[in-house]
Amino acid sequence: MVKAEYLTIEDAIKKKIPIAYLRGWVYRERKSNKFIFIVLRDESDIIQCVISKAKTPKIFEKAEQLTIESSVKITGNLKKDERAPTGYEISVTDLEIIQIAEPFPITEHQSPELLYDNRHLWIRSRHLTAILKIRHTVVGAIHNFFRGRGYYEFDAPIFQPTMSEGGSTLFEVKYFDDKVYLSQSWQLYAEAGIFSLGKIYNMGPTFRAEKSKTSRHLAEFWMAEMEAAWMRLEEVTEVAKDEIRFIIQEVLNYNKKELDILERDISLLEKYAKEEYPTIKYAEALKILNEKYDMEVPWGKDLRTIEEAKIAEHFQVPVIVTHYPTEIMGFYKPPSEKDSKEALCFDMLAPEGYCEIIGGSERSLLVDNMMERLKAEGENPETYNWYFDLRKYGSVPHSGYGVGVERVVSWICGIDNIKDAIAFPRTMLRKAP
Repeated sequence: MVKAEYLTIEDAIKKKIPIAYLRGWVYRERKSNKFIFIVLRDESDIIQCVISKAKTPKIFEKAEQLTIESSVKITGNLKKDERAPTGYEISVTDLEIIQIAEPFPITEHQSPELLYDNRHLWIRSRHLTAILKIRHTVVGAIHNFFRGRGYYEFDAPIFQPTMSEGGSTLFEVKYFDDKVYLSQSWQLYAEAGIFSLGKIYNMGPTFRAEKSKTSRHLAEFWMAEMEAAWMRLEEVTEVAKDEIRFIIQEVLNYNKKELDILERDISLLEKYAKEEYPTIKYAEALKILNEKYDMEVPWGKDLRTIEEAKIAEHFQVPVIVTHYPTEIMGFYKPPSEKDSKEALCFDMLAPEGYCEIIGGSERSLLVDNMMERLKAEGENPETYNWYFDLRKYGSVPHSGYGVGVERVVSWICGIDNIKDAIAFPRTMLRKAP
């Protein structure tokens, strides 16, 4: 082949290059006695390529070997054709075969389990590629949001000596002659970091051994967390609202094509990006559930998915719920001075059935209270002495929250299962490939 500058399919179409040099993989192929039609894919898009037996018999003969996912380099004339999948077509004038793929194990109709078993191949699909590109934008938006507001990125250990989110979901790991746990949250170490850096955030892997088989849970997921000195509950909830609106706007700016591939209702995302999000108390949420929807949820009960979904459906936009019952909250979520039954904490619930996407709180400054609550959970408070030191040396009010990255990606993409919001999902039943 002629030495040439290869462009992505997207760039070739944008620039309307008359003679295009492309390389990629056979996404689909159809053969007849006179023509071979190849849909070529690369990381940017797909395009139909036509090989004529009459015009290019040697290339036609070579192309007859091609199978799905074979890798090729193609030269051809680019022209507009409304009948083609992306509105453009290549009349092939040269073809170099890099590798002939073996019969591809994924065909048109496959079970979800087979697709998960072949995840290393299925991530090539347009569906997952679109989701992964949106995930890329979401992660970049989180970094841009916090750095734009003067936050410092702060890393915490993955191996941790204590729990932060409940002992029942800990992953225990052998650590030389001792044992540690995989991180459930960056939070406890972040509370140390704020006394140095003031406002901090991170993006990191998180591990929860939840024995759940639902479409909303992963054993390994990514969480974007923030922590800020001097910040109270009323302020931290507003930061959370601003962050989610910013993320959605970035996806709208950069991923319209991917949203179209996923058949996502863009008008809904535009609404979420600009509207105000309400803040209500847990007690008000119960009132709505019990009086408007006859759900009979008693005080003190944590909200189930069905109840969270109903609250978010009621408002039609993300909603912040604050002041959950102290007795069902983590040891570090402080009781309100106005009513000790209520904790200074919050969740953000997303509409369309996606429910909790953020959880956060002010952080308790009451060492004795935290010690008693840890004892009630069967924990040894002495292992948290380093954490309690933070309350002895210049303690100040502070708050933070965590965003479940996969939950946000699932919601923005409008997908049914959180396992598709990450390249290689890990769940109670799946640890490979």
